[in-house]
Amino acid sequence: MKGKIKNKKSILKRFKISAKGKLQHRPVRIDHFNAKESGNERRQKRQQKPFVGKEVTEIKKLLPYVD
Repeated sequence: MKGKIKNKKSILKRFKISAKGKLQHRPVRIDHFNAKESGNERRQKRQQKPFVGKEVTEIKKLLPYVD
């Protein structure tokens, strides 16, 4: 009997798979130094952004049970 493949916990915390199967991530540079930005910019940073790059298929392989 083969063992179960586990999800990579570090990847699970950083990425989310949308309902349509796209990989999403939390935007960078949102933790501090936001006082000088407009409210609209700050609000947009709260949303998940689509992850675009070569590594999408590799990251999805590390999350076998997340659909």
